[in-house]
Amino acid sequence: MSLRSPLGRVRGLGSAREGVGHWWAQRLTALSLIPLTLWFCVAVASLAGADYVTFRAWVGQPVNAGLLILLIVAVFYHAVLGVQVVIEDYVHGEGAKLALLLITKALAVVLGLAALLSVLTILFRG
Repeated sequence: MSLRSPLGRVRGLGSAREGVGHWWAQRLTALSLIPLTLWFCVAVASLAGADYVTFRAWVGQPVNAGLLILLIVAVFYHAVLGVQVVIEDYVHGEGAKLALLLITKALAVVLGLAALLSVLTILFRG
């Protein structure tokens, strides 16, 4: 027994089977952001008043650089997932929707790579 209408069955309309994966990815990134954000806030608070050289040395430590990289990836991926849902739900024109999704993802990639390269540059150039 199907809950779809006969017209829906003919047109093949129905679930794209992508919603659950997107939902889980958003929840898992949110869960990963909790400890990463707490660590980042405590670390930045402990560096209050530090000069540039001290902060650069802190970022240059492998554990801190690794956690910063995880934080950057999780933040940008979580943001893209959230903005995608908003665009898909509230933008009705297909062209505008596609353009906004592409711009959002491109912007996240560019900004995320800039942040990652900054951390990696500090890590490997010391």
